[in-house]
Amino acid sequence: MTPPFTTAAALARVSHGFFGRRGGVSTGDLASLNCGVGSGDDTALIAENRRRVGAAVLPGAALTGLYQVHGNCCHIVDADSDLAARPEADALATRTPGILLGILTADCVPVLFADRAAGVVAAAHAGWKGAIAGVTDAALDAMESLGARRSDVVAAIGPCIGRASYEVDDGFVQRFIADDPANERFFAAGKPGHAMFDIAAYVAARLAAAGVATVAIGGQDTYAEAEDYFSYRRACHKSENSYGRQLSVIGLGDG
Repeated sequence: MTPPFTTAAALARVSHGFFGRRGGVSTGDLASLNCGVGSGDDTALIAENRRRVGAAVLPGAALTGLYQVHGNCCHIVDADSDLAARPEADALATRTPGILLGILTADCVPVLFADRAAGVVAAAHAGWKGAIAGVTDAALDAMESLGARRSDVVAAIGPCIGRASYEVDDGFVQRFIADDPANERFFAAGKPGHAMFDIAAYVAARLAAAGVATVAIGGQDTYAEAEDYFSYRRACHKSENSYGRQLSVIGLGDG
């Protein structure tokens, strides 16, 4: 079975996909396309789910990922890399065909990048900590080191928690405003002492400020769309024992 996924027009002619929770073999709270190695799911089921993702986007490619730590490091991979190593980082970049870069999320922002002219792609996991620390900037720096031109890079933001679902306290808001007073625009009024954070808009603004001319936002809300996406925050609110992770991938074909 080929699991459903979404793509971004900005990344046309580049093999990529933003997957959700449908089309896999996991069961219970983790049903069904759980790709999270750290979720406590049966490893055989995770492996089959990840195989389905790879086959749907870039058949025959080697899927690689990270031990994500909510930081701002980007790891570059090539034909000599140990693609099973899962180094601690939150972004990946490559110019090597046949490697599928994978980022896991469950409310955080998945970002896929491509410079088609240079033949360089990247993927980033931008939770709020990594986003404010500059994980997307690190991904762009890595792409440039591989020959990409920042002015030619396009980026797409995939399914993540939406503003209407992302309540934060005033201390959280002040952390972002202290970093840049202009960040106040990403927060809407909430209940007393709280606000609603538009993390997708924040990440998009950082990309634009870094020189990325084309940034697409998918607009899906992982928290609200329970049938289609995993959500860490929703799982916590429902007191579930674990939570699944969806996979976003990008890679270069041989053609």
